[in-house]
Amino acid sequence: MLRMVTGRPGPSGFGSATTAEQVTDGIDGSNLTAIVTGGASGIGLETARVLAMRNVHVIIAARNMEAAKEAKQCILENNKDARIDIEKLDLNSIRSVKAFADNFKELNLPLNILINNAGVMFCPYQLSEDGIELQFATNHLGPFQLTNLLIDKMKETAKATGTQGRIVNLSSMAHYLTYKEGIRFDKINDKNSYQDKLAYGQAKLATILHANELSRRLQEEGANITVNSLHPGLIMTPLMRHSSLLSKFLKVFAPFIWKNVPQGAATTCYAALHPSLKGVTGKYFNDCNEYGPSKLAYDEDLARKLWDFSNDMIDAALKA
Repeated sequence: MLRMVTGRPGPSGFGSATTAEQVTDGIDGSNLTAIVTGGASGIGLETARVLAMRNVHVIIAARNMEAAKEAKQCILENNKDARIDIEKLDLNSIRSVKAFADNFKELNLPLNILINNAGVMFCPYQLSEDGIELQFATNHLGPFQLTNLLIDKMKETAKATGTQGRIVNLSSMAHYLTYKEGIRFDKINDKNSYQDKLAYGQAKLATILHANELSRRLQEEGANITVNSLHPGLIMTPLMRHSSLLSKFLKVFAPFIWKNVPQGAATTCYAALHPSLKGVTGKYFNDCNEYGPSKLAYDEDLARKLWDFSNDMIDAALKA
């Protein structure tokens, strides 16, 4: 906590005050291609901008294509050599995720880095177009499906180039605050017991469990791909639109914990590009340093159950 408040660097040499540009200084990603979901605004846009600055070919995957076009133009205005493409992706739609993956494969591009950044936060109860609670659908199920659909492309790229692939899942410290059982498999869509904060924590716990289980499976295969999750920090972005009262309270009574957008994108860029993380997998990061997640996040049985449950939900949605 003291490091977070003071911005003092941790063992990595970086801390809460580090920016995305600082953490990637001197890194050349000219041989890399990355997908950034939710890259049209907030820390996703900053992540895309900084990766492009480091010569990475960036594909911004976004639900709002007008915002994506504006984001691309904004990046190009300040970096005319940036390699930026945009593609439509709505993570709360199983079919949209499949369409995005199919379209990406048709581009015949390599894929070195997948950043599952997009999400929603503290939403009032509502269902996705597939009839799944929105926070679980958008923050976990969509990224889970997307990763599964693109993992073979990442394996092919890693094998062909010899460059280790990296998957980065954005979680949150909110994963500590979830329902008692962690993941309510039998009540995912239960409206009567729905609590927006706990549902968000559940979805963000799921993103860590997903990363850990995928990391375990890839290690068993001997695949040259790492998978890590992280807490980006507390940042005032459009993600906070459903939590205005909470954000106002925290700004007044805990102003020291807030990050600006360049600081908020730092841990993502660190996990995606920094050479010190070569071979590091199945870890959770905060302020560009390894950090211990909750006890539930370490539960391998829960992670395996979530894996099977998620696949079953996707299969049922595709058959509907």
